[in-house]
This record gives sequence, structure tokens and C-alpha cells, in this order.
Amino acid sequence: MELHIKNTFSKELPADKVIENTRRQVHDACFSYVTPKKTAKPKLLHVSDDMLKEIGLTKSDSESDTFLHVVTGNEIYKNTHPYAMCYGGHQFGNWAGQLGDGRAINLFEIQHNNKQWALQLKGAGETPYSRTADGLAVLRSSIREHLCSEAMFHLGVPTTRSLSLSLTGDQVLRDVMYNGNATYEKGAVVSRVAPSFIRFGNFEILAARKHINTLQTLTDYTITHFYPEIKSEGKQKYLDFLTHVRNNTIEMIVHWQRVGFVHGVMNTDNMSILGLTIDYGPYGWLEGFDYEWTPNTTDAQHKRYRFGNQPYIGMWNLYKLANALYDLIGNAEPLQGILDEYEAIYLDKYIKMMHQKLGIQTPTEASKKMISELERVLQLTETDYTIFFRKLSYVSKNDTPTILFEKVKDAFYTIEALQGDVLNTWTAWFTSYLFILNSEIIDDSSRARAMNLVNPKYVLRNYMAQLAIEEADNENYTRISELYELLKKPYDEQTENEKWFAKRPEWARNKIGCSMLSCSS
Repeated sequence: MELHIKNTFSKELPADKVIENTRRQVHDACFSYVTPKKTAKPKLLHVSDDMLKEIGLTKSDSESDTFLHVVTGNEIYKNTHPYAMCYGGHQFGNWAGQLGDGRAINLFEIQHNNKQWALQLKGAGETPYSRTADGLAVLRSSIREHLCSEAMFHLGVPTTRSLSLSLTGDQVLRDVMYNGNATYEKGAVVSRVAPSFIRFGNFEILAARKHINTLQTLTDYTITHFYPEIKSEGKQKYLDFLTHVRNNTIEMIVHWQRVGFVHGVMNTDNMSILGLTIDYGPYGWLEGFDYEWTPNTTDAQHKRYRFGNQPYIGMWNLYKLANALYDLIGNAEPLQGILDEYEAIYLDKYIKMMHQKLGIQTPTEASKKMISELERVLQLTETDYTIFFRKLSYVSKNDTPTILFEKVKDAFYTIEALQGDVLNTWTAWFTSYLFILNSEIIDDSSRARAMNLVNPKYVLRNYMAQLAIEEADNENYTRISELYELLKKPYDEQTENEKWFAKRPEWARNKIGCSMLSCSS
């Protein structure tokens, strides 16, 4: 197994001067060298064939002992030095100070086909940033991260990737619901891949500690390697950097809203500087459309990270990044100007996206009003987000509101709820939608094809992941492979997989792992 190693982060940025792997505050450094924990009996459960090719490896490479040992932390690849990143962050709106890679260890960077990839292990042991935790991960959360990372990529959502999922052979103690009932679970490791795992928090910790020279070094490094299109100099370079990060963050969140994804923990330490979805913890997919829904039990009271609030949290987090960059610019006004543009840019992209989901080619004031009304009507009764928009592609311009209702009714959880004022409101919306469709030139079949490119038929619903988890606990790993293959083509009909194009089963409504989850992993 040969990889083209080209490390930049650990070569160009300052390292922690302390070598010992002890929990501590790390000052004026971007990372600390660490060694992954050797596991008792590593076993490879699944490999992403797509990601394997991206980093220049073959299927036979993935079947080698070297691959198994490297992606489980049992072997250090030749001439490399693993490390954990130092960063801080705002968690649930409050400054948490130093956080860092508490359960993630970066192995090395790979260059292949003119792309740079950083490979990282999640769950490979403690680091100086583990605080009181063990740095390990369990099979439950690892399956969710592995499958969702790859599913999001195939949905067209900017995301970090997952190369492999492995058992460690060790037992890990976890309290799933944080209620004092800790139990031992199977340990696991996910090998994650991204161009970089740098977060907003990497900049925040340096600014908070007034390590301005190191902050500038990190920012220059990030621009050089990941935003080479920025050609400006001096303070303007850093303003342009914030602008690019803002735009990438908006793009990511618009995609989240498009497919009905809820991250669950949008802390600034979970925000990628590249605008990638990162850290798949208590995420979820909208089942019934609900702006107020959050999958995170920790967030259940205040719902800070609910579906409808994600765009605004993205803006809030960018304010914290701008604060961190302030000392490189020394003037708040241009930073504020960049942030002031956020809402208008987001709303423009969001409206365009919603028109695409509805198959409308030419936005008008009437169509914008119709979209606004749909967002209200969808919450009158429990309506499956994915099924509703996918079924809309079946609609014909010649349909009546009654026929349209028949075509989308499978998206409603309780047909009996659609009566009286609720039914009248839906009928009014169906009527306005058909009126707008009939004002467009595009034919029904062309519109359907376009809609099916942005409205997925298959997403990783929590109950689907839970089925894979429960079967894996019983040493049956076929469901992991089945879901991985299904989610590689989320926009295709896949008639052989029609069973997955269905509403959440009733047994999953309140089941742990299917409705809400904790951050415990």
C-alpha cells in the first residue's frame, strides 16, 4: 500500500512544545503530536470504494493488513507523525475555551490527482484535548458517521468524507442518554477524510489568547492551501477570506435545508472553515416537516439548533469568526459589512433552491408568495419532507387539486387530519401551485426530471441507521453495505429498493436513536 504523503499542516504551522500526551491547556500552537491507541482486535467492517479511489488506493490495498492497521491506529504509516488539532469554540452560544481534537487524531495528508486530502481517525484514543473523556468512539455513532458522510456527498451536500469503519475489539463505557445508566458498548473507529479539518474554533482559540502572530500564520496557511483564488494582499486578503468562508457556509446550509438535514450541534468548533458538513453527532432528517425540530436531546429545551434556525446560527457563528479575525484587520466596519450581506445572500439562494424543488423555472412575486404559504401549510399536519417534494414531480399541469392531493397523499402521516380548514388550506395551495405551473413553458416530463435532480428519493433516516446499528450489534453487517449502496444513488428511482421510500414507521417515532439522540458517542 503506497500513498503519496504531502503533509502541510504539521510542517507549516507551530507545534505544541510539550511532547507528553497529558490533558492540559496548549498555548501558542496549532496542534500536538500524539500516538493513536492500539486496539485489542481490529476488524474492518466497511470501506467506501469511492473514497478509496480518491486517495489513490485499490480494493486489494483495502484488504491488506497494512490498511487495517493504519485505519485503526495500530500502525503509523512510514515517515508520518500523527497529531491532534488545538481549537476552541462557542458551545450552545457560550465560550467554552480550549476544546481541540478530543477523540480525533490526524494521521497525514495525501496528494492524489492534484487534490489534497487529510486523513483522520475518530475514536483512536485520548489526546491533550480529551479533557475528562477517553478519546474513544462506539460502534453506534461510528456507523452513523460513516454512512451519513458518504450519503451527504452523493446528495451533493458539501461534506467531510469517510474512508472506513472498523471495530476495535475493545469495550467502551457510554451513557447514551446522560441519565446515569452507563453501559459498555463495542468500540469502533471511523477514518475520516477531508481537504482539511480546520474549524472556526482554530482561529477563535488563538484570538482569545492573543496569539496574533500564530493566528496570522494559520490564516495565511488556510488561504494559501484552500483559498488560492484570493490574490489580494494585506488586510484586504483577510476580508476576502471571511467573504469566501461566508459564501461557502451559506452554500452548505442551503443544501442542508434542501434535503431536510438537521446538524444538531452547530457549535463554532463544529463549523468547517471550508464550508463542509463536519462532525456527524446527533444529526437527523426531517420526517414530519417542522421548523422547530432538533434531533439533539441536549438542545431539546431551547432548540437553538432546530431546523428553521440553522441559517441564523450560521450567521451567528460567522460573527464569532469575524471577531477572531479582527486583530488581523483592526477595523470592525468592513467585517460588519461582509456579515451584513449574509441574510440577503442566503435568502436569494434559498428562494432559488425552493423554486428548483418545486419545478418552477421563472420566479415571480406570486411564486415567492406560494413558497411562503407552503412553508406554513406543511406544518398544519405531519407531512414527510422527502416524500412530499419527490411526489410533486408526478404532478401534471392538467391535474386538478383533487388529483394533485391523490399524488402526494402518501407524504401525510394521518390522512384523517386533512379535513375542514386544514383541507381547505391545502386545496388553496394546490390550486395556486397548479396555476403557477400552467404559466410556465416547460413541459411536465422535463420539469419532473429537473425536480428529481434536487429532491432525493432516499435519505438516511434515523430509523434506517438504527436498524443497521442493531444488526451490527449482533454481528450482522450486511445492512451497512445495503444502505451505503442505496445512498450512493439517492436521486435514482431504484425500484428494487422501494421499501426505503416510505414514511418513518410508527415504532420509530419515540425510539432512542430514531427520534432524538444525545452527543454521546
